[in-house]
Amino acid sequence: MLRAQYVGNKKISVGTAVSVPPSIGEVQVRVAYVGLCGTDLHILHGSMDTRVKIPLTFGHEMSGEIAAIGSQVDKWQVGDKVTVMPLDWDNICPACKAGHEHICQNLNFLGIDSQGALQGLWNVKSSWLLKLPKDISLIDAALIEPVAVAVHDVRRAELKPGEKIVIIGGGPIGILIATVAREFGAKILLAEIDPNRRNIAEEIGFDTIDPSSENFVERIIEWTNGAGADVIFEVSGAATAVLQATDIARVRGRIVIVAIHSTPRDVNLHRVFMRELTIIGVRVYEKKDFELAIQYVNDGKIPCSQLISKVVPIAEISEAVIALESGQAMKILIEVQEGIK
Repeated sequence: MLRAQYVGNKKISVGTAVSVPPSIGEVQVRVAYVGLCGTDLHILHGSMDTRVKIPLTFGHEMSGEIAAIGSQVDKWQVGDKVTVMPLDWDNICPACKAGHEHICQNLNFLGIDSQGALQGLWNVKSSWLLKLPKDISLIDAALIEPVAVAVHDVRRAELKPGEKIVIIGGGPIGILIATVAREFGAKILLAEIDPNRRNIAEEIGFDTIDPSSENFVERIIEWTNGAGADVIFEVSGAATAVLQATDIARVRGRIVIVAIHSTPRDVNLHRVFMRELTIIGVRVYEKKDFELAIQYVNDGKIPCSQLISKVVPIAEISEAVIALESGQAMKILIEVQEGIK
């Protein structure tokens, strides 16, 4: 089988590997497609070298089908279409005991902390699997993990029908948050600097605004009839966006921090104080988020074809990374092996 690995020094190695049968409690998944995301780019840029174990088979947004089943595994059959919720928690830390297993204090995130999906045959615990509808496209199903991120973000915001929200950052996650928020009944304005991404968002049906424009704050206040936005999702990772979020929030508004800010940011705490704002952190997802994401993808509520810029074979993964880094693509899927649709 082929696999792609991060081998350090910002390099990817694509080569062959020998598969091994699944162990007790494991299922072997024939991986079809793997989506590349911002976290993968962080890994490949060397930003997570203190965390990952090199060589690392990365990738965690995936779809595939069951190839083999280990002993002591039931309820699964060879040929079942599946995706993997790539979280492995310890069940003993304070977070797990409080019911927050998805943010376990000793969380093993597959594809980061341990080997991930960019391999032809991937052995995983059967408890990590979620079954997909029989007729779902495995290309579309590779977006289920980022859709689950968006579902979790919207649920954490406790979004209510009719609320006006601003999403700062119009990449794949920003557009997916907008798509999920629309299903929750929100009124949406998507703020994105890049005109190409604004065009994609508008084609999907969202109103957009350039957050770098001089009158950005004034336009948001006007759009909300002087009140400010009910919820702001900060998805861009930019320092300016953190300050903008407090400027455009209404009294008792909620600011949801979606982006990974790798360095401390300035925050207008006076504005937080004056308006009694709530700042909400969001990270990964829960099983219920994955289940709703599967439903949304299967029902055609996610604009998969407009978000997937291209599908490339695993041998061309380095070129795909360059395209993502340069902003030439929204979402690229890696076809791990041919013949699975």
